[in-house]
Amino acid sequence: MTVSAANREGIRPGEVAIDSPAPDDASLHFIGRIRTPWASRLECPRQGRADGPVCRIEVFEPWVAALDGITAYQRIEVIYWMHLSRRDLVSQSPRSDGTTTGTFALRSPVRPNPIATALVELVGVEGSTLLVRGLDCIDGTPLLDIKPDRCAYTPLAPEKSSDA
Repeated sequence: MTVSAANREGIRPGEVAIDSPAPDDASLHFIGRIRTPWASRLECPRQGRADGPVCRIEVFEPWVAALDGITAYQRIEVIYWMHLSRRDLVSQSPRSDGTTTGTFALRSPVRPNPIATALVELVGVEGSTLLVRGLDCIDGTPLLDIKPDRCAYTPLAPEKSSDA
């Protein structure tokens, strides 16, 4: 497969890029925006830290009502769209040390579908805005979803015959 000139930019030695399909093959709705102190990927931490800065998650209408009950959890999972990320690398050299790893074996923001998740501490709620610590994304990142921390949330579902 030939790789376009645009896709060859920023390739480290050993990395492999492909011509990726147009990004219009799924339908997602952004439900908010994430506000962080980082304006670029170079400024952004590689992983969120529990002692990191307080960041703001602004939830859009009509989804504000979906925040009801969120304060019952100390930690929440934030799912977001890394809108500025490349989408064409199948092999990456994250440390620029000459070794490469397949994209699916990394937590790199460079992915065919740049979806990220972060488990963050819920610091507070101000109307339609969540205050959290532990994010690792660029200011203005689109929000896809919010869920309670899966370890703290245990649904009480009735048993099914297939559970036995």
